[in-house]
Amino acid sequence: MERRTKIVATVGPASQSAAVLRQMVDAGMDMARLSLAHGPPEETLDRIRLVRKVAGEAGRIVGVLVDLPGPKIRTAVFEREVYLVEDDDVELVEARQGSTSDWRRIAVDYPGVIAQLREGDRVALGDGGVTLTVEEIRGERAVTRIRSGGRLVGRQGVALPAARVALESPTEEDLRLLGMMLEADVDAVAISFVRSGADVARVRAACKPGGPLLVAKIETQEAVDALDDVVAVADGVMVARGDLGIRCALEDVPHYQKRIIATGVAYGRPVITATQMLESMLHAPSPTRAEVSDVANAVLDGTSALMLSGETAIGHDPALAVATMARIARRAEREFDYLAWGETRGIQQLPEREGAPATDRVTAAISAAAWRAAIDSGASAIIACTGSGTTARAIARFRPSVPLLGVTPSLRTARQLSVSWGVTPVIVAPQRSRDDVVWFAVSAAADAGIVQKGDVVAVLFGSPVEPVPTTDVVRLVRI
Repeated sequence: MERRTKIVATVGPASQSAAVLRQMVDAGMDMARLSLAHGPPEETLDRIRLVRKVAGEAGRIVGVLVDLPGPKIRTAVFEREVYLVEDDDVELVEARQGSTSDWRRIAVDYPGVIAQLREGDRVALGDGGVTLTVEEIRGERAVTRIRSGGRLVGRQGVALPAARVALESPTEEDLRLLGMMLEADVDAVAISFVRSGADVARVRAACKPGGPLLVAKIETQEAVDALDDVVAVADGVMVARGDLGIRCALEDVPHYQKRIIATGVAYGRPVITATQMLESMLHAPSPTRAEVSDVANAVLDGTSALMLSGETAIGHDPALAVATMARIARRAEREFDYLAWGETRGIQQLPEREGAPATDRVTAAISAAAWRAAIDSGASAIIACTGSGTTARAIARFRPSVPLLGVTPSLRTARQLSVSWGVTPVIVAPQRSRDDVVWFAVSAAADAGIVQKGDVVAVLFGSPVEPVPTTDVVRLVRI
């Protein structure tokens, strides 16, 4: 069986050539992530075009996710990689036009940053691996002691004491960049530093209906506390463990990860687990044993997708990192208890939401019936006929043990399904009748070699000509 857990890989300087991207696609990249926090947006647009060109040449459906910078504070650029040594001192200053950072002085791109610091404050850089303690404020600079050292390059995130620095998402810059990405028809947008469902709603208001999936990054304590509120209005969620580990107690992060995954899956949302999954592969040809266990446990937790960040953006062998992730995920899936998941996690009832469409409840009920019917009939596959992708995501929450096809006439939907657990996107021509929808969906599954003569398949579908399409039928079909 094909790997069910999807892989999101970040495209950056080490992976922006057509040759390396093709290697990553061949190794198993399902969705490309592009961060808008690094480099000009025009560079991101070029990378989007290249990813789509390479995926088309490879005959693969690969989604594109862009990551909004959010209100994150960053350093001025480290033009060369530096290593900060524990117990050394380094100065923090406010960044000016043309500022750069080095091992002696780090410029922070946030107005009035030094005035907001106090002696004893903890400052974290990057994903929190490098930490500083403020020793003394000297006018417009803060002298800090390096408490935990590490390598820094490019523009690093800076975490300041949350009690004195309130950041709101989305920012005006986020919305400006979002407009450019909407013009490029991106498939998904990650929203940084979400604190409530209202933050997601503000981004959605800037998008047209049928736009990209909105993925809420859970990286603040406020988002964890309002998890149901956030997940209910988002299209997907990301367990952004880097900033989550800085802004929350580090020992809480593994438990938050499990809670976020379980909640996202129950709502039928794809969940991406991210940050430092194979971090050692930035420089080494193989991960640590702890990293392998981390990836495997995320798979066993039920995550929809695993994300590679620096490993593919600036790592020494992006394709090898993708192939390694795919191999670990495939092995972990052999231990996954599909039936137990569906019987416990898949069927759990969520609280009624004010304003939730009745069609959502119908789709949830039909997908539950399809999952049970597929088990009882010994079906060889489940086929979700879907225009928006909702039906395929609804059945995916049960984590069925048989192949799951998301059959759709929409290329946009097919790309968005590239991040949904277990879903193989298949594009078919639009149909006008229910019988034709079923016929062409089953034919597509047979053409793909997923089913063969004599097999039983469970097909979920609705009327393709209703004003508000709803999946309201499940049919068992013998090939």
